[in-house]
Amino acid sequence: MKPLDALAAALEPVAPLPRSEAEPAFREPWEASVFAMTVALHQRGLFTWSEWAECLGGAIRAAQAAGDPDLGDTYYQHWLAALETMVARKGVTGAELLAQRKAAWDRAAHATPHGQPILLENDPLFAGGT
Repeated sequence: MKPLDALAAALEPVAPLPRSEAEPAFREPWEASVFAMTVALHQRGLFTWSEWAECLGGAIRAAQAAGDPDLGDTYYQHWLAALETMVARKGVTGAELLAQRKAAWDRAAHATPHGQPILLENDPLFAGGT
């Protein structure tokens, strides 16, 4: 079974991948990026698809419990939350480093002129690859 087919099969019971001929799978480039990072980390053996499906399902249930109306437009936000949980759980990074990186990207986004690509280097506090 191909890796993406295995992922889709593992997710189907708890968090099926949105699929539609009329609508692209990814609305924004960051969604494709977080999807690709997840696949790459799985291929490196960080987690199984069953672990991933459980983690993503938990992120979706937590969001729904917090009031997410589950209209499908927040799916990849849950995906990102699950990925952050998984890398922290597996000891790849910690909550503090994740928070620092999120803040850096936020600063970079605010410092980037409209229409230009958002790059981490645009963060006014960018220290060169940290």
